[in-house]
Amino acid sequence: MEGRTGLVTPPVLGQNNFEEPVALQEMDTSNGVLLPFYDPDSSIIYLCGKGDSSIRYFEITDEAPFVHYLNTFSSKEPQRGMGFMPKRGLDVSKCEIARLYKLHERKCEPIIMTVPRKSDLFQDDLYPDTPGPEPALEADEWLSGQDAEPVLISLRDGYVPPKHRELRVTKRNILDARPPSGTRRSQSASDAPLSQHTLEALLGEIKALREQVQAQEQRITALENMLCELVDGTD
Repeated sequence: MEGRTGLVTPPVLGQNNFEEPVALQEMDTSNGVLLPFYDPDSSIIYLCGKGDSSIRYFEITDEAPFVHYLNTFSSKEPQRGMGFMPKRGLDVSKCEIARLYKLHERKCEPIIMTVPRKSDLFQDDLYPDTPGPEPALEADEWLSGQDAEPVLISLRDGYVPPKHRELRVTKRNILDARPPSGTRRSQSASDAPLSQHTLEALLGEIKALREQVQAQEQRITALENMLCELVDGTD
């Protein structure tokens, strides 16, 4: 949010109360759209402003003051947009904890965040089990109101995508949605036959329309003959 002084103060909201923020962090006077990216594994939030040239990142904790400033990454060119790589796409051998993609006018620049470590071993504290690509629920289950925790995977050996991923598709028979045959109207069963009086009235209207059409045709023929006589007289 932007206050009266022009300072951008993004709020930190509790998961049980969205009405009042638990903390406010003053940043700058930028007017661009704020693009936040949160990493739940490291509890770090990256704040990127559209049109800005810097990325600020903070650590979120459960105790006051809840928000702790870490550092700022700055560059010369402003960003038109920003993307965030899922944790399973990072290089664990280089202690890479985040990778953002900065959108320029004609290119996309990767920005890599790493934690310097002397050991080449797998860093358990940097890479806890993280959500994988497998969904915890199917779409129909989620729409029905079910909830489930994400399916976690280990990055100890790096992420290896499954060779054969089962794709489940639920096909619905559109014929199941049609109304029962008993509710359909039958013309022979529901509509009563025309009476003799109604039938004679319809036949009379048809006869009158035919006579009117014939009269109009005769009138058109007479007008065409008159037009021809006028044209011949002028010649």
